[in-house]
Amino acid sequence: MGFLARLSRVVPLIAALAAVALVVYVVVSAVRDSTRAKEVLIVMFTWLCGALAAFFALAALYALVERNDAVLELAASFAAVGLAGLGVTRWCRHVFVKNHPHYKEARQRARVIRRWPWQRR
Repeated sequence: MGFLARLSRVVPLIAALAAVALVVYVVVSAVRDSTRAKEVLIVMFTWLCGALAAFFALAALYALVERNDAVLELAASFAAVGLAGLGVTRWCRHVFVKNHPHYKEARQRARVIRRWPWQRR
């Protein structure tokens, strides 16, 4: 029963993450296309869930040092949601790259062509 009580505390976080995902997907797919929307969601949720997991893991560690059990359970539950979200995001990235191999992590940077005054063309 304690597990269900802890799970009910993280439902608003899960609902907020789902709402953010829905809004971002609808907006980006309306502006661009659905493939770009998926790519944006994968990058955004990798950073967001990683930051959530790290922040709440540090909060849980602090609560452990302070011996505050209630905060420790809450922070650990939120950190677990962040880690689960990160796992799901990485799995989605794997499936996305499997179906779109041209989206592999190839950093696309601008190519700088230096044309110094003393060089001939």
